[in-house]
Amino acid sequence: MLILGLVLVLAGAAVIVSAVFTADVSGGEVEILGIEVGALTLFLLGVASGLAILWGFSLGKFGARRSWRQRKEHQRLEELSAKLDRVEAERRRDVDDDDSRQHPHL
Repeated sequence: MLILGLVLVLAGAAVIVSAVFTADVSGGEVEILGIEVGALTLFLLGVASGLAILWGFSLGKFGARRSWRQRKEHQRLEELSAKLDRVEAERRRDVDDDDSRQHPHL
């Protein structure tokens, strides 16, 4: 998700930058990267680029938040697993001590 968001942001920014720096206005038509486009097409390219950038930021934010949550959950599970291992070791030690007291000849 994070990478897809980054790709969308970069693609939208590339379209805007190319339109700004390569546009050549001649007689009502705008030429962008060698392609003549009208005012409506140029406007729609700008809107699509802006939406791609916004969508990319939101996907990136969602992906980063999800990744953070998964790391926290993994850390919590590791802590619980270590605690369970300690308790299980203590229980085994107590059972072994009880068995040795009940059966001293073993």
